[in-house]
Amino acid sequence: MSTLIEVNHVSRLFGQHCAVNDISFSISRGEVLGFLGPNGAGKSTTMRMICGNLTPTSGEIKINGYDIVEHPTLAKAELGFLPEIPPLYPELTVDEYLRYCGKLHGLKKPHINKAIERGKSKCGLTGMGQRLIANLSKGFQQRIGIAQAILHNPSIIILDEPTVGLDPIQIMEIRQLIRELGKEHSVILSTHILPEVQQSCSRVQIIHHGKIVLSDHIENLEARMSSSSLIVNFQHTPNQDILKSIDGITQLTPLEKNRFQIQHQQASNPALKIAELAVANRWGLLELSPEKHNMEQIFLSLTQPDNSHE
Repeated sequence: MSTLIEVNHVSRLFGQHCAVNDISFSISRGEVLGFLGPNGAGKSTTMRMICGNLTPTSGEIKINGYDIVEHPTLAKAELGFLPEIPPLYPELTVDEYLRYCGKLHGLKKPHINKAIERGKSKCGLTGMGQRLIANLSKGFQQRIGIAQAILHNPSIIILDEPTVGLDPIQIMEIRQLIRELGKEHSVILSTHILPEVQQSCSRVQIIHHGKIVLSDHIENLEARMSSSSLIVNFQHTPNQDILKSIDGITQLTPLEKNRFQIQHQQASNPALKIAELAVANRWGLLELSPEKHNMEQIFLSLTQPDNSHE
């Protein structure tokens, strides 16, 4: 897969404040990157630098081989961008607006109509061309914003909160669209909806205090989210020392009467041994279930500890 975005040792200072601190990553064709970070982490600054709206203090950014600073026109031509608030003109019809965007993207007149029809088809806007944007729902306006971002068939598509304000059916359709776009383009998806990352992205990246604190493929994260703790409940009070002595168990936390959370090494599974001991010692096993971890817990574990001073 060809590399479409290269971010090499990029930093950005605002006076004495370092908003982005020596970050490096790349995105290949066919990848959908979920880009996450708490407020003030440097996510928006990074996005602005990738889009060419902000110059890095140091480092380089290449878009499909073009340096965003040295060749901004060529680099930006490879980008399609949907900001959180779509840049719409409500007094125009859908076709008028997309035609205007096509001209801004430098599309030649013979190709604009075909590009408009393709964009409307991909975004579920077929038959909406003559409707005034002002009269359409927020969900359809969001679709128009995505259509303008993909109109010129860019190599890289950057979507900032693309499902905000959409109903559940529209959200599913936009997520499917994002996955389809990722087959032919690089896609950066900036969102605060963590389950959306799991359903739409092939890779996840978290920035905190200007540094990349996590960059991993979604399948590795799903393995990481697999259970490393158990919830157990006994009819009678168990011997906690016996439980703690089981291989792989790292911590035993009482929750309520005869109910415990058992932390264990991810490579081990002490469930069978716990069940055997419960039978042998007549503790009366009432519950033995894995405790699932989700994207939100991983996000908080990487960003919450240092947040107290912000």
